[in-house]
Formats: sequence, structure tokens, C-alpha cells
Amino acid sequence: MSVSGIQGHPLEITVVGGTRLKDTEWFSRQDPYVCVEYGGKKFRTRTCTDGGKNPTFQEKFVFTLIEGLREMTVAVWNSNTLTYDNFIGSGKIHLHKVLSQGFDDATWSLQTNTGRYAGEVRLIMHYANDNRAATGNANSAPGYGAPVPQAHGAYYSQPPTAYPGYFPYPPPAYPPPPPATYPPAPYAAPSAYYPPQPYPSPPQASAYYPPQPYPSPPQALAYYPPGPFPGVYPPQY
Repeated sequence: MSVSGIQGHPLEITVVGGTRLKDTEWFSRQDPYVCVEYGGKKFRTRTCTDGGKNPTFQEKFVFTLIEGLREMTVAVWNSNTLTYDNFIGSGKIHLHKVLSQGFDDATWSLQTNTGRYAGEVRLIMHYANDNRAATGNANSAPGYGAPVPQAHGAYYSQPPTAYPGYFPYPPPAYPPPPPATYPPAPYAAPSAYYPPQPYPSPPQASAYYPPQPYPSPPQALAYYPPGPFPGVYPPQY
């Protein structure tokens, strides 16, 4: 069965441990660790000090699935302090079972660079099969375009009844306003109270200020009489 639609979904992998691993040490117990790689992403377990041929890890990692990539690589190394780490073996992990069933607990064989048997590693893989869950939910969901029953139609076919107000204490009764004892007087026209007064005509200028005769201008003879011509002064000798 072909599995599709896995792009971006998480895949959980638990590295349980190794069994019958190839021993790369002569005088002491080896210190193995496991590297898991998928789609360019790589995880490494802790080093199982003195794990020897049967180390235990119990570490979980989460990978993001890539559409079309159905296998990953696992490799086991021996950690050294003074020299380079020793390669023990590697293998291919197929994901078809976990992607189709959602779970896979299996032991995978390891090989050396020359193709010889190098032990086994146990992995537990979990995958939330979203396709299967979506298919199960689709059977109970109405199809596209199907009328969706309105559950609230029976309850809201009529307008809701207004509930009476609730008051913990009765509201105080206010007495009505007293009746008017004096009838309002009719509105009188403004002329009845304030009759228009005639404006007095302006007084004539002759009544208050009679015109005065202007005196005639004085004659020149009255003020400046001509004097005798002095004549010519006698010549001086």
C-alpha cells in the first residue's frame, strides 16, 4: 500500500540499545554511541560508558518527514578519548511499516565497511497516521455541498419571550404631581402693556438758535489812515 501525504509530519524514534556489537577494544570495554540520520538531519545518543557489546540508550528523537524519503541511516561508533572514534557498523532503516501502520518495534542489522556482520540495534518508531485519522473522520462528516441541518431552527422559530424584570426590593412609589390650582393667565399682546410712544419731531433750528446778523467788514480807512508822504530827505553835504 502506498503512503502519501507525509510531508512535514513528525516521526518519533526511540533508540533502545544494541546487541552483539562488534568489539573494537582489546584491553577494555568499548563505549558505544548511536547516530541516526534522516533527510540531512542527524541525532546522536549519549555515550554508553563501558557498554561493551550490549549497550543501552533509551533515547527518543523526533524527525520531520519528507515526502518520497522512506528510509534513514543508523551508525554505531566507539568513543575514544585520545584517538579517533572507532566505526562499529551501520545499516538502513526502512519506514514503510511505521508509515502504514503507525508503529514499528524492530531490530536492524549492522554491517562493517567490508559488508561483514557487526551486530544489531533496536529501534521503536511511532507515527501519527493523519491520513487514516482523516479518512475515519470523513465517513462521519457530511459531504461537500450537502445541506447541514440547523439544530437551532426549532428553538428560534419564534421570537424569544421577554422575561419580567426581577427586583429584589419593590421600587419606591413616588406621589403624582399636584394638580394646577391657578389657571394660567392668557398671554397678552405686547401692545397692552407697552403702548408704542410717538417719537418727538426734531426741533427747528430757528426756535433755539435764531440767526444773528453778521457785521460788515471794517473799512480800511477806519484802521489805517494814510499819513503824510515824508518826501525826499535833503541831500547831505
